[in-house]
Parts: sequence; C-alpha cells; structure tokens
Amino acid sequence: MKITIGHTTHPGIKRDHNEDTYGVNNPKQIFLVADGMGGHDHGEIASALARDNILLGMQNNMPLEQAILNANQEIINSSLEKTGDLPMGTTVVILKLENDKFDCAWVGDSRAYVYQNKALQAISSDHSYVQELVDQKLISAEQARSHPHRNVVTQALGVTDNSEIKVANSQGQFQSGDKFLLCSDGLTEEVDDQAIEAIMSQDMHPKELADQLLIKALENGGSDNITVLVVLID
Repeated sequence: MKITIGHTTHPGIKRDHNEDTYGVNNPKQIFLVADGMGGHDHGEIASALARDNILLGMQNNMPLEQAILNANQEIINSSLEKTGDLPMGTTVVILKLENDKFDCAWVGDSRAYVYQNKALQAISSDHSYVQELVDQKLISAEQARSHPHRNVVTQALGVTDNSEIKVANSQGQFQSGDKFLLCSDGLTEEVDDQAIEAIMSQDMHPKELADQLLIKALENGGSDNITVLVVLID
C-alpha cells in the first residue's frame, strides 16, 4: 500500500492568526487535524498540545481513545497552570490506517470524509448543537448550514473532564484509489459536501486537492481558519 498526502492551512480572510494545526506520523499512518479555540494564543496552544500528545501516545502504541483522553488532561492541566481557569480548548479528528482498515476518532466538529466508489461519505458526525437538532429531526441538514448557532460545539478537548468527555469513533475498510479528507470547520462552513465531492473526484495529487479546497473556502468567504489534509491510497 502506497500513501500520498497533501495538506494546507490558512488563517482565512477574517482572522488575524491561525489556531488550527495538523499532524502526520507516516510510519504509523496516523493523520490529525485540530481546531483550537480560546482567543489570543490559547487556541494555538490547545491544538498544539492535542497534536503533540496524541501523536506521541500513538507512537508508543497507546490506544487511540486513551491518547485523546491523555491529551485532554494535558490541556486542562496547562490551562489551570497558566490562568487558574479553562480558557482554551480544541476540536480534534484523527485517522489511523492499518492494513486495509481505517480507525477514525474525533471530539468536536472537525471532520473526516472518505471519497470511495466515486462518492463522498462522511466518516465523522459533528459534536455540535445543530447536529443534535438534525439528529432529532428538528431541522434539516440544509437548515443547519445557516443556523445562527451552527458554530456551537458540544464537546471539545480542554473544557470537559475525562469522566464526561465523549470520544466518538468510526471504523471501516478502504481500498486502492480511496481518498480521505480531514478538515477543520473553516472548510465545511464555507464549502458544502456537494462542492467538496466535486473537488475530491478530480484526478489530482493530494496537495493539489487540498489547495483547491482551500481556494474554494476562501472564495466563499474564508470566515475562519481553514485546514485541509488529504490522504490518497494507491
């Protein structure tokens, strides 16, 4: 199995700094995107702590969920040491590939997709207020895109104790030709799934796909930090 990756990140048009981050461990075939929040430098610290602690834990063969919980505790500890409060948090989505299977875990509204059999499928489901409304059939997925509270997340690392945090996960199989996409909500806020699918369907290097997705998000407003990571299975 040959894996080719492409990634890009951008502060967006309306933000003056970037609190997103991403990480890759090629030997372990682990890929990660984190979207920090908290203002000033706090979001950047939270997302970096998530990235570093999760990748380190998984490098040492720690189970995916435990690596996430350890990162959550590290962010909480860092917040308390710096301010005595909990001013920072981060979403995270992680993809691990092994043989012909994928394992995905997430907290928050950063997303994972797979482009498989000429169709884009969501692997993750947002931990967000509007997703809960969609799940309860109180609003449609289309209404969720313009809902005034669409950016309210219900789970995030750094703000929820390990006894209460809910790490979501999904598993499946992949095959040659499949493409995975991990992204922060700066992409999905501006580009709907249909437009993402149209770009992911193109026969391009993953870096070109990532760049095209970023450009589309910027063209559509670029209201938030944007991070895109594309993984191609050859």
